[in-house]
Amino acid sequence: MELNTIKPAAGAKHAKRRCGRGIGSGLGKTAGRGHKGQKSRSGGYHKVGFEGGQMPLQRRLPKRGFKSHLLKYNAEVSLGELQALGASEVDALSLKAAGIVPKRAKVIKVIKSGELTIKVVLKGIGATAGAKIAIEAAGGSLAA
Repeated sequence: MELNTIKPAAGAKHAKRRCGRGIGSGLGKTAGRGHKGQKSRSGGYHKVGFEGGQMPLQRRLPKRGFKSHLLKYNAEVSLGELQALGASEVDALSLKAAGIVPKRAKVIKVIKSGELTIKVVLKGIGATAGAKIAIEAAGGSLAA
């Protein structure tokens, strides 16, 4: 076998149907579009979600909830990640340098997930009520 002799399997390739090329083709006259109506005409179709004038589904359903555009600037840090970091003093810059939180994070909060056994002092970082108890139990503190 050589590259210039390779051919597709028998029956794998076939010519596409040519619509509107006379009666003999089987797809002449209306060219598979049926008779009359919007879809039979050139350029005639409807927008996505259009239901023929009936109130469309996306407008029948109620609007619910919202997503804050400020969420992308918030970041969470778990107790386990603080333990792995192993620093005695933690601030936003040290977390960004370690790659624990994204560079664009403005509000950082420690959540109670994982274990913390080392003493950690948080500077300019918030903490949930459970995380605050765990940090203080390990001998650490939260500085504003």
